[in-house]
Amino acid sequence: MAVFRSGLLVLTTPLASLAPRLAPILTSAARLVNHTLYVHLQPGMSLGAPAQPQSSLVQATFEVLDFITHLYAGADVHRHLDVRVLLTNIGAKSAFLPPLSGSVQNLAHPPEVVLTDFQTLDGSQYNPVKQQLERYATSCYSCCPQLASVLLYPDYGPGELAVESLDVPLPSTIRPASPVARSPKQPVRGYHRGAVGGTFDRLHNAHKVLLSVACILAQEQLVVGVADKDLLKSKLLPELLQPYAERVEHLSEFLVDIKPSLTFDIIPLLDPYGPAGSDPSLEFLVVSEETYRGGMAVNRFRLENDLEELALYQIQLLKDQSHKENEEDKVSSSSFRHRMLGNLLRPPYKRPELPTQLYVIGLTGISGSGKSSVAQRLKGLGAYVIDSDQLGHRAYAPGGPAYQPVVEAFGTDILHKDGIINRKVLGSRVFGNKKQLRILTDIMWPVIAKLARAEMEQAVAEGKHVCVIDAAMLLEAGWQDMVHEVWTVVIPETEAIRRIVERDGLSEAAAQSRLQSQMSGQQLVDQSHVVLSTLWEPQVTQRQVEKAWALLQKRITQTL
Repeated sequence: MAVFRSGLLVLTTPLASLAPRLAPILTSAARLVNHTLYVHLQPGMSLGAPAQPQSSLVQATFEVLDFITHLYAGADVHRHLDVRVLLTNIGAKSAFLPPLSGSVQNLAHPPEVVLTDFQTLDGSQYNPVKQQLERYATSCYSCCPQLASVLLYPDYGPGELAVESLDVPLPSTIRPASPVARSPKQPVRGYHRGAVGGTFDRLHNAHKVLLSVACILAQEQLVVGVADKDLLKSKLLPELLQPYAERVEHLSEFLVDIKPSLTFDIIPLLDPYGPAGSDPSLEFLVVSEETYRGGMAVNRFRLENDLEELALYQIQLLKDQSHKENEEDKVSSSSFRHRMLGNLLRPPYKRPELPTQLYVIGLTGISGSGKSSVAQRLKGLGAYVIDSDQLGHRAYAPGGPAYQPVVEAFGTDILHKDGIINRKVLGSRVFGNKKQLRILTDIMWPVIAKLARAEMEQAVAEGKHVCVIDAAMLLEAGWQDMVHEVWTVVIPETEAIRRIVERDGLSEAAAQSRLQSQMSGQQLVDQSHVVLSTLWEPQVTQRQVEKAWALLQKRITQTL
């Protein structure tokens, strides 16, 4: 069976009857489409009538909102699919609702196949129905010229379900601002302008629910605040967040796809209130269960500044049915970033000048990150570990390759009485003095690199296939030129300071100063192939390292 990159799923069954069948329908669609699946709701439409069906307005009720939430929740098991429920024909109750446009809507990924849940009488791929489906799809959306069509029934299961499973209202997932009890058939009110905010990292299905509800409520303009700068500092694994511009690009494509009639104002969110706290023209704010208190704070802030309160719409969190230990039980970007630990983030370097039998990893991280403990875990799995600090000690020792150049550069007053270099005195000489530090590193870094290459030859002699260079200054020294991959261990700065104070007996200010003299975790990650973290219990770190090692072994078999 052919597999298509993008597809359009036209759902024609009434929503209450469709909900219990949705999981197998999505599973069937996921077998045919491997990237983008657009979903078009047209409940009650017949593809078996002689007349060509036309797209008609679907009244936005709470049942429709709950169904869209249910659909995105169900789609979350198909992580390879970028599901997008199109909202062009779904309208909120509003006196200023524009009529449906007769023009064809362009989509970012034109569908190569159109699918439907519509049931033919005998369950066959009945050509006239497929032709109706193809004509309907191309009358609504820009599709690929050679558009294929598939009737999913009966592939998604029996036509009849138990009576008790039909016409059962979906669980309520949206709590409107009004204190009046909502009912499934109650129309959703439309507003001119509203707002929604979030980090929107690796746009996922919970984000899509939040954005879809906001798009249905807004009739003219939607202001979307995207968290940036200080608001990102408290995020889990912030080094793995997509850059602001990348998040905005994905967000913009999604929004324009699902409701191109809206004007979108996407802006950086730099404080907890954002435009929702100060824009007098806004009428509503969509929040999640987690951010509802923030929405209440926004309204208090508005009242203090003589602005009208916003209508708040609270969206229930989507549960992540496949979450693992140390992951949140909701669909969240934090869990996605956690799953990236140990994975290859970019292609390895090709290093033909290195020993052909050896694959070299450069392991780095800020002070206190737990880098050396990760090195020992890799050693336990079979890696040959080169400790750059130990190489530095050898280089400094009397008779070592760096001893005489360092003494000549900094004078004999850096020596102990026995002639050994006093590293504390030397450190105080270069600390905070960029010129003196540069003199020292220009001497030391080439010497350590030469010693490391000699150690690589020793690794080969011992029959090792993986060599790890444990080096805090790996990137500053330019040693990435002698490794296939850079692996970085990350930790929040607050945790790094706590560990440095506890381990080295420094003051917090001194620990902070040490970190500021190094490349930041973000700078290291930006040049890394694999990222690990020692933030959790030792056994969690061990599992990360074992995962990274297993994936590395697969890469090595393809490289060496």
